[in-house]
Amino acid sequence: MVAADNLQKMPEKATFNLVAYLKERQKICEAALDKAIPIIYPEKIYESMRYSLLAGGKRVRPILCLATCEMMGGTIEMAMPTACAVEMIHTMSLIHDDLPAMDNDDYRRGKLTNHKIYGEDIAILAGDGLLAYAFEFVATQTPENVPKDRVLKVIARLGRAMGAAGLVGGQVVDLDSEGKSDISLETLTFIHNHKTAALLEACVVCGGILAGASLENVQKLSRYSQNIGLAFQIIDDILDITATQEQLGKTAGKDLVAKKVTYPSLWGIEESRSKAQQLIEAACKELEPFGELAQPLQALAHFIISRNH
Repeated sequence: MVAADNLQKMPEKATFNLVAYLKERQKICEAALDKAIPIIYPEKIYESMRYSLLAGGKRVRPILCLATCEMMGGTIEMAMPTACAVEMIHTMSLIHDDLPAMDNDDYRRGKLTNHKIYGEDIAILAGDGLLAYAFEFVATQTPENVPKDRVLKVIARLGRAMGAAGLVGGQVVDLDSEGKSDISLETLTFIHNHKTAALLEACVVCGGILAGASLENVQKLSRYSQNIGLAFQIIDDILDITATQEQLGKTAGKDLVAKKVTYPSLWGIEESRSKAQQLIEAACKELEPFGELAQPLQALAHFIISRNH
C-alpha cells in the first residue's frame, strides 16, 4: 500500500501534445505529397494538380490514416502511400465541388479555386488525374512488406468511398435537396454519411487494414470514424453560419444562400454542438480497448469539434 504523502510525489501522467503531433505529421505529409507529383510534360495538368493538392489544409485525413496504422501495430511507411492517396482523393472532391456546375465557389483554403486559375476544363481534368493517380499510388508505392491482399482491400475500400455508394451518391442527393425546405433528418444524415463520413471512414479503416487489424477491430474503427465524420459535418454547418470568410478560407454563408437544410437549421446551433459532442464521446469510447495507443485518434476526434475553420 502506498502512503498518501508518497502519492503526492508521484509524477502525473503525461498529457498528449496534439499541437506538436499535428505540426510534425503535417510536415511529413506535406513532404510526401510534394514528392508524389513532380511536374513533367504536359506541365499544365501537373501544375494544376499540385496547385490544389499543396494549397494547405489541416491534413486531417492522411494523419488519421497514419495514426490508425500505428495504433494497430503498423508503421508510418506502411501507410504513407495510402495517406497521400486519401488526400489526393479529397482534393479531387474539393476541385470538383467548387466548379460552377456544383457549388460555384471562387475561394478554397484562402486561395482562388482551381477553375478560377486554370479554367473549368483543366480543373475537371486535374480532379480526374488526382483520382486515378491515387489508386496507382497505393498499388505501386505501398512497401513490399505489406501483404498484397491488404493492399487490394484498401483499394476496394477507397473505390467504394468515392463511388455512388459513397461520396458521389451523397453529392447527388445533396444537389437534389438544394432549395427544398422539407428535407428530413434522415436524408440530411444520408448526405453527410456519404459525402463526408465515407472518406473519413476509409482513411481510418484503411490504416487499420494495412496494419493487419482483425475484423472486430476494423468494425470498431468503422464506428469511430462514422461518428467523427458526422460530427465533422455538423461543425462545418455551424461554421458556415458563425465564421468569417477569412477564418474559413472559402465563402461563408453559402448554405443559407443556397437554401440548404443543415443541422443548425433543424436543431439550432447549441443543440447541434451538443449532438457533435455526443458523437465524439461515442467515437472515443470505441477506442478504449486500445489504451494509450489511442491517444492520437482520441485527440484528433476532439480537435474536430473544437476547430474554428
